Amino acid sequence: MEKIKLTFLGTGNAIPTKKRNHTAMLLTYKDENILIDCGEGTQRQFRIAELSPAKITRILITHWHGDHVLGLPGLFQTIAMTEYQKTLKIYGPVGTKRFIEELDKMNKIEIPLEVHEVQGKFAENSEFYLESIPMTHNCPTLAYSFVIKEKLRLEKSKIKKFKLPNSPLLKDLAQGKDIKLNGKTIKASQVTYKEPARKITFILDTRLNDNAIKIAANSNLLVCESSFSKKEESQAREYMHLTAEQAAQIAKHSKSKKLILTHISQRYEHIPKIILNEAKKVFKNSQIVNDFDIIEI
Repeated sequence: MEKIKLTFLGTGNAIPTKKRNHTAMLLTYKDENILIDCGEGTQRQFRIAELSPAKITRILITHWHGDHVLGLPGLFQTIAMTEYQKTLKIYGPVGTKRFIEELDKMNKIEIPLEVHEVQGKFAENSEFYLESIPMTHNCPTLAYSFVIKEKLRLEKSKIKKFKLPNSPLLKDLAQGKDIKLNGKTIKASQVTYKEPARKITFILDTRLNDNAIKIAANSNLLVCESSFSKKEESQAREYMHLTAEQAAQIAKHSKSKKLILTHISQRYEHIPKIILNEAKKVFKNSQIVNDFDIIEI
């Protein structure tokens, strides 16, 4: 099974700290390198992580607040200096096309871009798709899911047992079709197994809302902002953010398997366990990440 690799390039919120840069995450799956948000300094985080921004294939923008997008101009410039050969695909909420046009006016973007304002399922191919849904924040904001589809896989030991040749017959079996070999019928169910779908969901700046539970449904990994503690719930509501407890409620009600807490406030720079413990009281399989942590599923 090909792993999905998630590298956390920035795990802080509006004000960076010595340990936490502004929000940015890189999802890697086969030839795809998908950047989720691009806070100020993200290109430097790539250097520290020994990753190449020239390999980015897509950028998902949750919303256009500075701590999530101010790294874009510098990133575009750096990528242009690498003789980037691809077309960089950018996805975001309503207003994304206008914002990219304004960035281009201020500092000419020298790489080919495709810019899409999205809602619902998009960028679908035979292996995976992306999905977005509106959140409740003080500007147009999206949450995203990356979903690898369920697949039929050939079981090598069964292929060997039935002495199946390396031929187009194997492709038929992998597509769930029964075949005939030497006068005998071999059912696809006899030599295949189902590799289950896998899903990672990203929920950043938002107030608690039903759409968050909807998009996170059955996620293997839910990456969620946790800007406030329980005692600051009124502030979280005022500024349209989540508490750690609310992030855990989303994980629990969506039946997610694991919760990753990010977008950590400078208030908890030295006491992150306050945030983690509040989440764990509701959803045991919770974890706080730091800059440059890597998680694979």
